Amino acid sequence: MDFLNSISTMVTDLLGPLGPIILLGVLGLILVVITVSLMLNQPEDPMAKLKKSTQKPTGKEPSQRLRQGERNEKLERFASFLEPQDVAALSKKALELRQAGYQSKDAVRFFHFAQMALGLLGLLAGLVYVNLLGGGEGLSTQKTMIYTIVPGGIGYYLPIYWVTRRVAARKEEITRGFPDSLDMMLVCVEAGQSLDQCIVRVAKELHASYPALAQEFDVVAYEMKAGKDRVTVLNDMGERCGVQDVSSFVTVLVQSASFGTSIAEALRVYAGEMRDKRVMRAEEAANKLPTKMTLATMMLTVPPLLIILVGPSVHGITQLGNMGAVGQ
Repeated sequence: MDFLNSISTMVTDLLGPLGPIILLGVLGLILVVITVSLMLNQPEDPMAKLKKSTQKPTGKEPSQRLRQGERNEKLERFASFLEPQDVAALSKKALELRQAGYQSKDAVRFFHFAQMALGLLGLLAGLVYVNLLGGGEGLSTQKTMIYTIVPGGIGYYLPIYWVTRRVAARKEEITRGFPDSLDMMLVCVEAGQSLDQCIVRVAKELHASYPALAQEFDVVAYEMKAGKDRVTVLNDMGERCGVQDVSSFVTVLVQSASFGTSIAEALRVYAGEMRDKRVMRAEEAANKLPTKMTLATMMLTVPPLLIILVGPSVHGITQLGNMGAVGQ
């Protein structure tokens, strides 16, 4: 017991009142790193190795394979805690990442791994700042805990903030470029091309101006070439984009194919509606601008006007007060 008390006293003298807790946290991080390294260095499963050896060579270089063809085998070992066990939660997170532009099968695992890694790095940075760099001197226990835990929380929620911003930016880009894509599709259809051909053409033309929308059209074109049902492909596109205009467009195409009406006529009507809707969005943004500028205008205009108008009077009153004090 005396030996343990001496060690506790020494740790407290070096690291402060929270020294034992900090030491336990560092030891826990070291054990986590050791465990992860041991799991990564595990020998390959003999059955998986045999399966690879029996597969026929495709004759293609790795760069020529589909990007989503295989999953990361290292992340496959941690699937139990890098993926939600609930199927609904997993599907929801995968859809959100697809809407952000991350189409890989391992996107959910990378997302949760980034959360865990950034959280641990933030927690480690807080510990280093408070205890080794002298940032915790003179702070109470509550503030020390806040300075230690808050960086970890920021690191944990940073991927969520990043994905949310990416989803919003991607939806905005798709919304802005969709009317132009409909006009291109209308021209291609009226020129005699089929719907599959015009989707490929529009995707090629949009890569420079609206890459997110072009990527969605590329996915649709590849799925149609693979033999997937057109209605299913279009519905998947509407779900992936998460934009109301695209969902309505998918509904128009599905109904046109179901009832046997002309796709060109449906595209002409819907393209006109999208152009009118874009004009309405521009007018709405222009009408919001004066309201947004009111506060800035008042803050930048009213104080200088008050100084100009009231300043001379205040100066004159001050001078009269000084003259009265001197006369007394």
